[in-house]
Amino acid sequence: MARLDPEEIGLHTIRAKPGSRQARKRLGRGKGSGTGKTAGRGHKGAGARSGNKSKRGYEGGQNPIHMRMRKLRGPRMKKSMPFERFRTVTQPVNVSDLEARFDAGAEVTPESLRAAGLATRHDPVKILGRGEISTKLTVRAHGFSASAKEKIEAAGGSAELI
Repeated sequence: MARLDPEEIGLHTIRAKPGSRQARKRLGRGKGSGTGKTAGRGHKGAGARSGNKSKRGYEGGQNPIHMRMRKLRGPRMKKSMPFERFRTVTQPVNVSDLEARFDAGAEVTPESLRAAGLATRHDPVKILGRGEISTKLTVRAHGFSASAKEKIEAAGGSAELI
């Protein structure tokens, strides 16, 4: 059997690179450690106690931000303003804007409105009835007000829901 050279690399000689491994910081083990006495937890309070879990949105007893914000007014609307989860968001486009930007016989879709610079966000588009329209247009949108639908059809166009 061949004798192994002591300089030979094998599993018995593998070590981590110097400085690549660091011992975990042992808290509360005397002044000299730098984290003695309170062990980095400060003095008293909930954060110093064992079993402390900081709750999401908890502000240490201070009135929380969702309670400091202004509320929606009216019956059954006791919600804070930035937390309106169920409010639908639409982009309004008036019939007067359609009159100004599109030629007769054109097909109006959310994509063509985006190209014309009217509905720039990626939200549903609702056509509203402010202004007058005399151009015959085929309008496809996510919603129409009653007056807008009436004006488009009176001009000889058609209003189709997507």
